[in-house]
Amino acid sequence: MTAPMEETAQPLPATRRALLRRIAVAQTEGRAPSLVGAVVRDGQLWWTGTRGEVGRRTLDANTQYRIGSLTKTFVAVLVMRLRDEGLLYLGDPLSRHLDVPEAGDATIAQLLSHTSGLAAEARGPWWERTPGELRPETADIFGERPLRHPAGRRHHYSNPGFALLGALVERLRGAPWDEVLRREVLEPLGMARTSALPRPPHAEGWAVHPWADVLLPEPAVDTGRMAPAGQLWSTAADLARYAAFLMDGDERVLDPRTLAEMRAPAAAPEDDGWDAGYGLGIQLTRRDNRVLIGHTGSMPGFLAALWASPEDGLAGVALANATSGPTVGAVAADLVRIAAEHEPPMPAPWRPLPEADPELVALTGPWYWGPTPFLLQLRPERGLELRPLNGRGRGSRFRAEPDGTWTGLDGYYAGETLRVVRGAGGGPYGGADNVHLDLGTFVFTREPYEADGAVPGGVDPQGWRPGA
Repeated sequence: MTAPMEETAQPLPATRRALLRRIAVAQTEGRAPSLVGAVVRDGQLWWTGTRGEVGRRTLDANTQYRIGSLTKTFVAVLVMRLRDEGLLYLGDPLSRHLDVPEAGDATIAQLLSHTSGLAAEARGPWWERTPGELRPETADIFGERPLRHPAGRRHHYSNPGFALLGALVERLRGAPWDEVLRREVLEPLGMARTSALPRPPHAEGWAVHPWADVLLPEPAVDTGRMAPAGQLWSTAADLARYAAFLMDGDERVLDPRTLAEMRAPAAAPEDDGWDAGYGLGIQLTRRDNRVLIGHTGSMPGFLAALWASPEDGLAGVALANATSGPTVGAVAADLVRIAAEHEPPMPAPWRPLPEADPELVALTGPWYWGPTPFLLQLRPERGLELRPLNGRGRGSRFRAEPDGTWTGLDGYYAGETLRVVRGAGGGPYGGADNVHLDLGTFVFTREPYEADGAVPGGVDPQGWRPGA
């Protein structure tokens, strides 16, 4: 008897070549001294590739690059951990926790989503190329006009905003933000090659002359108070672990439901026409008919990008040591696309629920909002999913709550409460006791416009009739 064939842990040869060619084209056309790419599949580092060299040393997935604004996602994770512990609320004005009058009335959620109205950059000189000693205190990062827009009015990317969030973490944890990050995020996720300052082997940052193939070294300073906006160094291998975390969560670091909250759009971008947005510390974009989450980053001498598709279980990472040139955001997104097109993900095997409440099973099946048919299905952990049967209407997934209600997770009903309302008979869900669903005051009945008194406004007593 032939043993079943095991799935390969590596991409097929044609896939490997397509992935390698994508980063090769980016490195050549972008004129980058070096470029590293990686693909994550189902939580594992599936492929890595390199082009160029780093000081004539061997280049691999463990070579450190500066990752710029990807740092912001790590700071956001720390802030959400504080929220989940009850040490702050996203609606809190920052002034409740920090004495920073320059931030005005901006809330923590607005700082996370770049809707605080704060200036885009710190007080000069160019903070990314100058040491943090020039801005020793938090107030020193602001110029004469720290607020450029009313808080909450529009999306306006703000590096000082994330400097304030790093200071918030330090205040509530009583330790430097990078120490908190190492202890609470990096160590649990096994990201030993991610740090605030470079550790060998690491790439040197270069500027490439626009009209000649010559290089100029870029400074790699410790930016001090501004560090939470873009200080971190990391590797393709470490960012692969981080991408898996952003897609699936890790209870040791952050609940998957909190990560889903961070990935939901919180603000539209400032540029008209973008098919993109911003969540709570996480960028969103739509490419190739899929929604990608992650972030891009740049610092003098470095470019970085991480884009992940939770639906596909795929993520792409691209790192380069050039101030400008290769479009690493497009590279990371293309790595996801190539992997998905060459080797489409296998669907998860269907398995029956490990347990199911008979009353909830009886609740499943067709329901009607007026004349519009919907289907209610039972999901794991007593979850429910409601979706229109004819493609017209609003659907959502619902999380079970301890009080016997459900909370919407997405779409129009996100955050809304679903209740099962029983009639006087008091029987089980779905029994003959005039049960109906109340979803944010919308009533769903077992029959179209069921004449049982549950439909607001009542139902004509003569019922359905033929046309005149």
